[in-house]
Amino acid sequence: MKKIGICTMLFVFLLGTACGSKVEKIVVVETNIDPENITDEARMEWWQEARFGMFIHWGIYTVPAGFYNGEAQTNSAEWIMNKGKIPVAEYEKFADEFNPTKFNADEFVALAKQAGMKYMIITAKHHDGFSMFDSKATDYNIVDATPFKRDILKELSIACQEQGLKFGFYYSQAQDWHHPGGLGNSWDKSFERVSSDEYVYEKALPEVKQLLTEYGPISNFWWDTPREMTKSVVDSLHHITTALQPWIITNDRLGDDYPGDHKTFERNGPRHQRS
Repeated sequence: MKKIGICTMLFVFLLGTACGSKVEKIVVVETNIDPENITDEARMEWWQEARFGMFIHWGIYTVPAGFYNGEAQTNSAEWIMNKGKIPVAEYEKFADEFNPTKFNADEFVALAKQAGMKYMIITAKHHDGFSMFDSKATDYNIVDATPFKRDILKELSIACQEQGLKFGFYYSQAQDWHHPGGLGNSWDKSFERVSSDEYVYEKALPEVKQLLTEYGPISNFWWDTPREMTKSVVDSLHHITTALQPWIITNDRLGDDYPGDHKTFERNGPRHQRS
C-alpha cells in the first residue's frame, strides 16, 4: 500500500509574461533502475518533507484572459473554450497571439526557491488540448503554433535542475477539446469524432512518453479528470509512467479506483476533526 501524502502548493495562474532564453542542454534520464528495488518509503521521502511547491497553470487561454466576445465567462479562465463554446478553429487563433517574450525560466525557479518551495509543477497540456512543449504528437504546440517558438517546459526543467528544485508535470489525459477523440467538446459540430482510445494512443500516450524521456528527472505527474478511461488505457499510462521514471510520484486522478501516491483536493481540503 502506498503512503498518502498531502502537500501545500502555491498555484500561479499566469495572465502576464515574465525574459530571456536559455541555451538548450542535453538532459539524460536514468531508466535502467529496477522499480522493484525502490520502496514506497524511499520514493516518497522527499515529498513528505517538502510540503511546499509551485503549481503553474499556463496556456493560450491567458490570451482572452476570461473574456470572450466582450463578456466575462463563468468559472475559471482556463475553461473559457468550454464555457464560451468556442469552436476549435476560432480558439486556435489565440495561439497566434501567445508570445511571452519576457519569460525567464531562471527567474521563475529562483522566485520559487526564494519562497522556500522545493518543487515546481506546470501544465504540459490542459483540457483545451494545447501542448505547452515541443510535442512530437501534434503541431498544436507552443513551438510550432505560436510566434514564441520556445519550449517553456524544457527551459524550466533545466533551471530546476540547476537550482536544485524538483520538477513535474500536470497533464489532462482524458479531456482534450481540440482532438476529435478527446472528451469534453460537445459544442463543435464540425468535429468528425473518433474513439477516445484513438486519441489516447495517437496523442496522450506519445506525449506522456516524450515528457518522461526528454525533460530530465520528473518528480511528479499530476493527472486530471479521468472521464471514461478504460482500464487498459489507465494501465498503459501507469505502466509507461513508472517504467520510464521509477521515482515518480503521481496523484489520484489517472483513473477510477487508482489511488496514486497522494490525494488531490480542488477548492476544498481535509478538515481537522476536534476530539
